[in-house]
Amino acid sequence: MHPALVYTLNQPEPFQSIMMHCMATIEACIPEIELRFSYKIPFYYYRGKPFCYLAPNHKGQFMDLGLTKGYQLTLHQDTLNGDNRNTVKSLRYYQLETIDQAILVAVLEEAVSLY
Repeated sequence: MHPALVYTLNQPEPFQSIMMHCMATIEACIPEIELRFSYKIPFYYYRGKPFCYLAPNHKGQFMDLGLTKGYQLTLHQDTLNGDNRNTVKSLRYYQLETIDQAILVAVLEEAVSLY
């Protein structure tokens, strides 16, 4: 089994469900994306370059979907979290039910257009 999937399946809830949902959405929106296990977390690469990652934060009780070109995005800036980072912005999810699928897809589509 892929190390990124093993990592995801070993996460407690709600992280596991959120991560699985995000992974399915990413792979449906961008079929040619490649899942790797980099920096000890699931990391997606597009055209050989880092695209986004899934990082559960157990202390903060949220899961970050970090976009490596986050500061170049223009849509949904009110939803993206920068947390004093220079290039990465993320969509932060606390529960599976709070994921706005339309925003997730729109952000992914805009992000892939930057490559």
